[in-house]
Parts: sequence; structure tokens; C-alpha cells
Amino acid sequence: MNLEFTPEEIEFRKEVRSFIEENYPKELVGAGTREDLSREQFLAWHKVLGKKGWSVPAWPEKYGGTGWSSTQRYIWSEENARMDTIMPLPFAVSMVGPVIYTFGNDEQKAQHLPGIRSGEVWWCQGYSEPGAGSDLASVKTTAVRDGDHYVINGQKTWTTLAQHADWGFFLCRTDPSAKAQEGISFILVDMRTPGIEVRPIKLIDGTHEVNETWLTDVRVPVENLIGEENKGWTYAKFLLAHERSGIAGVARSKRGVERLRNIAVQETVDGVPLIETPEFARKISQLEIDLTALEFTELRTLASEAAGKGPGPESSILKVKGTEVQQRLTELTLEAVNHYGAPYAYGMEATGNGAGIGPDYADYAAETYFNMRKTSIYGGSNEIQRNIITKMILGL
Repeated sequence: MNLEFTPEEIEFRKEVRSFIEENYPKELVGAGTREDLSREQFLAWHKVLGKKGWSVPAWPEKYGGTGWSSTQRYIWSEENARMDTIMPLPFAVSMVGPVIYTFGNDEQKAQHLPGIRSGEVWWCQGYSEPGAGSDLASVKTTAVRDGDHYVINGQKTWTTLAQHADWGFFLCRTDPSAKAQEGISFILVDMRTPGIEVRPIKLIDGTHEVNETWLTDVRVPVENLIGEENKGWTYAKFLLAHERSGIAGVARSKRGVERLRNIAVQETVDGVPLIETPEFARKISQLEIDLTALEFTELRTLASEAAGKGPGPESSILKVKGTEVQQRLTELTLEAVNHYGAPYAYGMEATGNGAGIGPDYADYAAETYFNMRKTSIYGGSNEIQRNIITKMILGL
């Protein structure tokens, strides 16, 4: 693999960096990825990118993609990580969008893809249920055909940011007599339809990021079915492969390691900078080694996708190692800021710092640590991903 950037790629990086610096909404600078932002704030950068034509760089060009090479997409992610931008949410861009343009009909593509590209339409995911998380084939939410509609009844949980959603994509059981994976359909639902109730689930940091969603006699037009009835498991697996590839977050983790090193230079132990203590230096070095290996795996995956191959079992590898790196990074960051990262009992606000550690380092260190505990579970738990790797790569 050639790791040297060409002159054209270097110029592309300059173009990207300049565009971000000049166009990223000023009110979002320093906001990070806080889940308590308003709908308008979440979508602000997405809408800028939509006007530029850069909101869906991984999509095929005929559906609005940029046509960038895998290296250009890698540079794009690095530059956004450098600026801590709030990227377009994955539910539309990386998840349901590829499902619609791959398996949807022409009417569905025309109805939904423009709003995803522009950032005008917010999507949420209706997969997990109580008792059906990693074992997703056990979903019990039903969709019963009634003339030109499906009548949906059931409960979904962990529907992230559904309080803002215009549309949702739901896995529903349409044939209760079939084998678990064979009786599921993939249905698009207008979240303003009568019978939908979104109830907040408050997290330990006090924010409202996730929800439980109740569907009671929700009538959805049959034309909102993606593909064939009872074939939803195929589309669900396709979507999850795209989701897992995006969870790795290599560029953001690299940025996080830079910050961690800055903290470790400022913090001291018995007068010695933390970065120079053997035990902490070993931990950072091991993290960087694992992150470099993950980065090469991501580059190979991007190159494969650029060659026309969809994400395969390597997406499970990216998911497992990416989330492990993210969790270790937040653990080390919290360890490095020491008592400056201690939260108040309410609001998880940082207690301030007296050692010159800036807000990017100390503020919300505990909040981020707790929030990142979930990464090894969502998108299919890491235990499930190891089973996929064992079956699809090792053939066991």
C-alpha cells in the first residue's frame, strides 16, 4: 500500500481545509459532538455540505456522491476530525440512504434521497427492542397488511435522537409463522403518523440522546416497504455493514490521541510530566500502535469499496477494534486529567482546572468516558461481531 500522498492529493487537502475553515458554522466551533444540541445546530454543517455537494461523499455519483477516491475520502475525514466538526448524522447518510439507492424503487429514491443529501430531512433507526438488541432477529414489532397499508404495533428502544426525526426506518415482523430472519420487512415510517409516541430515556449525564418509541396501530402506506416483503433481514444486514464501517472513527481517535499527549505533557506526577512516566507512556504507545493497525485496515476497506466492493466482514473488525480504541482513549484521558475531570452530581459539568488544562481537555472528560461505554454494544455488540468474523473469515 502506497502511503505517500500525491501532489494532487496534497492540493485536495488544502482545498478541504480551506473550505472547512471558511464555511464551518462559527457557533459550532468547540461544540464537539454534544447530544444536547438543537436540531438546527446538528443539521447546520450538513446543510452547508449539501449546498456544496459534499454531504454524501461515499454515495455513487449518480445519486449525488462526490466521486472522490478512497484517499480523498480519508483526507476528508481527517480534516473534519482536525476541526472537530459535527458531521452529518449516520442514520440517513450512511445507513438508510445506501439501502434506499440499492434496494428501493425509483419513486422511493426520488422521494427520499434529495432530502438526505440536503440535510432537510432527519432520520432515526427503529431496530432494537426490549429483548431484541444483539439478537436482532427476535424483533416482535408487527406490521399487518390491511389493504393499501401496514398496521404497525410494537416498541423500539434506543432510538437515537428520534425526538427530532421526520422519518424512521423500522424492522417489523410481517410473517410471524416464518423462521426468525425470514419473516421481517424493512419499512419507512413518517414519524408524524398518528400512533407514534417517542419517550425520552435520560442518560447518566442528564442529556436526552436516546428514546423508547411506541407504535400503536400506526398506518403506513404499502409503498413505504423497501424491496420485498419478508426480505428485510437482507437489507438490515446490508445497512449494519455500512454502520459498522463508520463506527471505527479512526480520524477522530487520532485527534483524541493528540489531545491526550498534550494533557500528559502538562500534568505531572511528583514533578515529572505524566508523558515521561514509564507506565503511562507505555499505555499511550500501545494505544497508538493499535490505532495505526486499525488505520491501515480502514484504508484497505476504503480501497476495496472504491473498487466497487461493498463492506464485508472487515466491517466487523473495524467495529470491534475501533470501539475498543475509543474506549481506551477515553479511559486514558480521564486518567490523565485526574481530579479536573470529576463531574458534579448533576449536569456532569467539569469542576474547572487549575493546571492550565484547557476546556477541550478537562471539560466533559467524565461525560465522554461514560457515554463511550456504549460503543462496544451498538451496531451489534462486539461479541456478536467476533462470531461474524469467526464464521465469515475463518470459516468456523
